[in-house]
Amino acid sequence: MSEKTSVARRVAARTDRPFKGIALILLSTVFLGTSDVTAKYLAKTLPPIEITWIRFVVFALIMMPVMLPGTPLFALHSKRPGLHVLRGSALLGSSLLFITGLSFLPIAEASATSFVSPLFVTALSIAFLGEKVGLRRWIATAVGLLGVFIILRPGTAAFHPAAFFPIFSALAWACTLIMTRMMSGSERPLTVMAYSSIVGVAIVSALVPFVWVAPSWHDIMFGLLVGVASTAGQWIVVLAFRYGDASVLAPFSYTQLVWVSILGFLVFGELPDGWTIVGAGFIVASGLYTAHRERVRRSQLLAVASEPSPNA
Repeated sequence: MSEKTSVARRVAARTDRPFKGIALILLSTVFLGTSDVTAKYLAKTLPPIEITWIRFVVFALIMMPVMLPGTPLFALHSKRPGLHVLRGSALLGSSLLFITGLSFLPIAEASATSFVSPLFVTALSIAFLGEKVGLRRWIATAVGLLGVFIILRPGTAAFHPAAFFPIFSALAWACTLIMTRMMSGSERPLTVMAYSSIVGVAIVSALVPFVWVAPSWHDIMFGLLVGVASTAGQWIVVLAFRYGDASVLAPFSYTQLVWVSILGFLVFGELPDGWTIVGAGFIVASGLYTAHRERVRRSQLLAVASEPSPNA
């Protein structure tokens, strides 16, 4: 079987039930938005490292069944343990940086800024995946970056240095996605998630004693909500990609901006200002166009793969 035919079959399998995939992505944004809002709420009483530690401890406990040797679910056999360590570190960095940013920024602003990760993926995919990026993709990337500048307004009184936290969080998340792609052909999703939880807990457990604040039962309950909601959201995303292609599903992830804006208003009384809305519009438009170009590219692969071989 040729590589192009294999790609075509995988794409066809993923797009067999796109509406189910879209429904799952929309559901995931509810959980992920809830996790972010709860983390911001907890940031009033607990340091970001401790919130991240609780999040990853819950993540690891949920993944425990696949870590037990001798069970049917055991998923720690891996061909690329070193890459798992790097991916887990990047995932932890993304979570820690974003939660730190939430301590200082309105949640809608932080969330909108963090959605620039596809722009970083575009750049990183050239270096690490050998992908070719055309002029139109680069223009879309520039539009997304313009959206970031509109939101942050560097050089004005509205600029807050903490805005760099969600930007670097997006970069770390883009690295996570790149490494996920690098392992997609050889590692099971359960294996990837299990190692991410182990690496994250190991690293943040070494940091948390330096900032430890005794949590109240109130803090613990909300910390559990952060961990359960974020893990559920990530797992629902994994399920969604079984039913729809990434380029089809990615645009619907932007509905998370709606949820965090609504919850941010209800919980914190925060309303995104006009600049944040305009900037988010640029970022979303850039992401939608990037998803469109990815869909076109995959359609071309399908068309080429479906042509009969001259040697048949």
